[in-house]
Formats: sequence, structure tokens, C-alpha cells
Amino acid sequence: MPLVIPQPVLKGRKALVVGVANDSSIAYGCARAFSELGADLALSYLNEKARPHVEPLARDLGARIFMPLDVSMPGEMEALFGTIEKDWGQLDILVHSIAWAPKDDLQGGLLNSSAEGFAKAIDVSCHSFIRMARLAAPLMKEGGTMIAMSYLGANRVVPNYNVMGPVKAALEASCRYLAYELGPQGIRVHALSPGPLKTRAASGLKDFDLLLAEAAQKAPLGELVDILDVGFACAYLATPYARRISGDTIYVDGGVNIMA
Repeated sequence: MPLVIPQPVLKGRKALVVGVANDSSIAYGCARAFSELGADLALSYLNEKARPHVEPLARDLGARIFMPLDVSMPGEMEALFGTIEKDWGQLDILVHSIAWAPKDDLQGGLLNSSAEGFAKAIDVSCHSFIRMARLAAPLMKEGGTMIAMSYLGANRVVPNYNVMGPVKAALEASCRYLAYELGPQGIRVHALSPGPLKTRAASGLKDFDLLLAEAAQKAPLGELVDILDVGFACAYLATPYARRISGDTIYVDGGVNIMA
């Protein structure tokens, strides 16, 4: 049967993007790409301190739903998905682009990571995606796409990535298991692994500028990626063009991941 795709390709699709912090965040690049391809957007902001930075972006992108979401706060996730169900009645795309670990655990070696810090990093950066998937799946009545952001440090040792390496490895494994469990419902699940980007979250990593320089040097394409490179790769995975792709980790890094 021929694949007939309307233009713009995501027109009428309902997309929730979690993790927009400012106009240099990966989540913002994803939201922009979805908007340009015609999707209706729902965006969240972390808290009242973050709201002034995110609200103008949500307004410019025409986000239909704009609500707070701190995944560590009981009830906020349920409230967001409840509003999506009430206002839209469905959800087609979920993008999870949040990660966090306590500074001491993030900047110290894995050997010295605290049990409390490790648990918090897992909860915010990984298990929150599972909880979102649980709430999103019933709204994906005609199938859908779920995407979580990972990094090369999930399966290779990246100096100074520390506790986030095992955490992102858990996230990638979770994507594979969710792809298996949700596949019969027509829901595809992906881990997207961008190359290093100058985002606020990445600035917490020790010697991050050295990591950027090394990635640019190693990349076969000879340059770093930007947030729109990641955004349009993310959008592609949500289109019918990617209808038979699920459970993989997709690298958007200029080819850095293939290099020794």
C-alpha cells in the first residue's frame, strides 16, 4: 500500500514537549521543528522562576497548552496530562528532554556518587519518562511516538559525564522495553542521542568546553550539531516516514559516535 503523507506532514498532530528552558535548549529545537511541520504544541515550564524564560517562546510557537511541570512534585504530571485529555482528547507525540543530578554527584566520579543523588538522578532523568509514557499511552488512541533524549555517555565512557552515564544507559534500556510493551498499540519509542551542545544543562559538566572541542575534532562531518538539527531529527521520527522504526537509539552528532 503506498504511503501518502499530507503537507505539512505533522498538521493536526498533538505534541507535548517537556524540557524547554530557553531558546538554546534541545527541547526548544524540537518544539520549533514540530511547529514548522504543523503540529499543535503543548509545552511545560519547570517552575515560576523558569516561566518568564519559557512563556515568550511558547507564545511565539503558538503553544495551545502551557503548564508547569516539575516531575518531582506530586500531581503536576497528572494535571498536565489531564489538561491534554480535556482540551485535546488525544496525544500523538511525547518528547522527554529533561535530566538532572545533584551538583556534587554530577561533578564527582561515579565511585563517590551518593545513593540519594543517584536515586534522584534516576527518578528525574529516567523514571519520569516511564511515568509520562504510562499517562500518554491511553491518549495515543491511534498510535503515536515517544522520544527521550540520551547521550553517547550511555554506552561509552565519556570523561566527566560521571553519574549521568549509568542513568542515561538506564533511559536507553527503558526506551527499548517500552517500545516492546507499547508496540502492539502502534506506539513507537525512541532514544535520541545528540552530540554535545551548549545548553544550560550541559554547562554543569566539568570541562564541558573540552568535550565540545573534542567532538568537533572527531566528527566526520567536521562540525557540531545545533538544536534544530536535533529538532528535525526528532520530528522525522514522529512522521509516517519513520513508521517502521522503533526501539533504537538514533544518533544526531555528525558521526562522532562511530569514531574511536
